[in-house]
Amino acid sequence: MSTSNFGKVAVLMGGRSAEREVSLMSGQGVLKALQAEGVTAQAFDPAERDLSALQREGFARCFIALHGRYGEDGTVQGALELLGIPYTGSGVMASSIAMDKTMTKRVWLAEGLPTPAYVLVRRAQLATVNGADLVEKLGLPMIVKPAREGSSIGVTKVLNVQDLPAALAAAAQCDADILCEQCIVGDEVTCPVLGEGDSARALPVIRIVAPEGNYDYQNKYFTDDTQYLVPSGLSAAEEASIEALVVKAYQVLGCRGWGRIDVMIDAATRQPYLLEINTSPGMTGHSLVPMSARAAGISYEALCTQLLASATLDNVKERLG
Repeated sequence: MSTSNFGKVAVLMGGRSAEREVSLMSGQGVLKALQAEGVTAQAFDPAERDLSALQREGFARCFIALHGRYGEDGTVQGALELLGIPYTGSGVMASSIAMDKTMTKRVWLAEGLPTPAYVLVRRAQLATVNGADLVEKLGLPMIVKPAREGSSIGVTKVLNVQDLPAALAAAAQCDADILCEQCIVGDEVTCPVLGEGDSARALPVIRIVAPEGNYDYQNKYFTDDTQYLVPSGLSAAEEASIEALVVKAYQVLGCRGWGRIDVMIDAATRQPYLLEINTSPGMTGHSLVPMSARAAGISYEALCTQLLASATLDNVKERLG
C-alpha cells in the first residue's frame, strides 16, 4: 500500500497510564518515521483531547503508541471500533486479556503452554495474606507484580519472606490484583511477532543481560548498561523452539498486528516459560521490537509503515458486508 493511501493518520501517544513518559517517547519516534515516509501523520494525546476529535477532524486510521491502561487494555480499541477508525495492533478482546497477566496465564495454561506457577492476591486480602504459604507454593526468590501494568512498574524480586509485605504493598499501589509468581532463574529473552493467525511470524529472539539480572524500569529505558544480544547466542534449535512457542502464545490470545512476548529459560532444564505479552510494544531508542526488526533487515521506518498498513477493526467484515 502506498503511503499516500493511508489518509490522515493520528499517532496516539501519552495517555493517562503510568507508562505515559515511555509512550510519548515511542509516539514521537513513530511520528517522525511515518512523516519521513511521506505519511500525513499528526500526534494525538488522548489525555489532552477527546477521542471524538479523531472523527471530527477526519483521521482515517490510528497508530496506537500508547502503553498500559487506557491504551493497551482494549479501552481505546473499543472507542475506535465505535468511531469506525482502523487502528494498529490487537483488537478489543485480545488487548484486554493480554493486558491482564493473570488472564493471559489462564489462557496459556488452558492451551497447555508453559508459564511460571502463580498465586493471585487481591488488594483487599493483603491484611490476611500468609507469606509462608506463598513461599511454600512458589518458592524463593519470588516475583511480585501488578497484574495490569507494564514497563516493570511495581515489580519486586522477593529474596526472603520478610520482604514480601513491602513487595505486595508496592504492587497494590498500582493495581487491585497482585500476581505472585515463581521466579525462573536463567536466560531472559524476548521475541516479537508480526501478523495475524496462520500468517503470524516471529522476528529474531533477543537475549537480555541486565546489570545483576535486574531488568527494571530504569535499566529498560534510561541506562545503557543492559546488553541486548541479537543474534541471541542460543543454539539454532533452541531459538527456533522459542519462536514457535511465542507464535503459538500470540495466536491463542487472538492477537494481530504485532506483539512482543517475554520468556525465561530455566538454566537447569532449558525449559522456556512464557512470562507476559505486550500488544503495544515500546518504540523508543531502547525498544526491542525495532532492534529485532533491524536484525531481520526491517528498518524502523519500514516497520512503522508495515504496522500502519495492517491497521484494521474487529468488525471490519461487518462494516464492509
